[in-house]
Amino acid sequence: QAYLSYSNIAALTHLARKPGWDITKTLDNVRIWTHEEGAVLSFKVEMQVKVPSHVAFSLLSDFSLRQRWDRHFLTCKVLQVVSEEEKIYHVTSAPTTGHQPRDFVILVSQRQPCRPQGPYTVAVRSVTLRAMPPSPEFCRSEILCAGFQIHRNSSSSCTVCYFNQVTSGVMPYLAANLTGSSKSIEDTALECIKFLE
Repeated sequence: QAYLSYSNIAALTHLARKPGWDITKTLDNVRIWTHEEGAVLSFKVEMQVKVPSHVAFSLLSDFSLRQRWDRHFLTCKVLQVVSEEEKIYHVTSAPTTGHQPRDFVILVSQRQPCRPQGPYTVAVRSVTLRAMPPSPEFCRSEILCAGFQIHRNSSSSCTVCYFNQVTSGVMPYLAANLTGSSKSIEDTALECIKFLE
């Protein structure tokens, strides 16, 4: 478990530091970037939020609140509290056209900044849990690496960056989006800002 937690945080930190991000869209408080490497597509959503960084961190690290702003989360329940900084959740998401509903078993690891200017981190990855085997009513999907980095701008504002390394399991939700025919990434980002503020 210690190794999984460490590799969860390390994978997100590594993804955030990768060179070669291309900006694809700029709105008032939201910028969307993509990064392609072989068959793996990653995206980053950067949001300017008018709340202190520690407040954004406490709201975003509690995944039971996620349904309040992310319509892709249908249900989210805690399966196991591993430690103060680690929880395992079971998430279900609404079906997209032509696909059955999906579910995920995810480890969420949260970390305070380890240096004064460092970001708050909330890292997410799929794990297997014997107590939660795949069920026939859902298509079990995998999150390789996702999560948030929250950077302090001032005592009352911060930059929230959401990252996701996209696998085919998440693709139906994003395919329409990245071609520009749907605005679900933007809409979700704006809902997230509204929720935090």
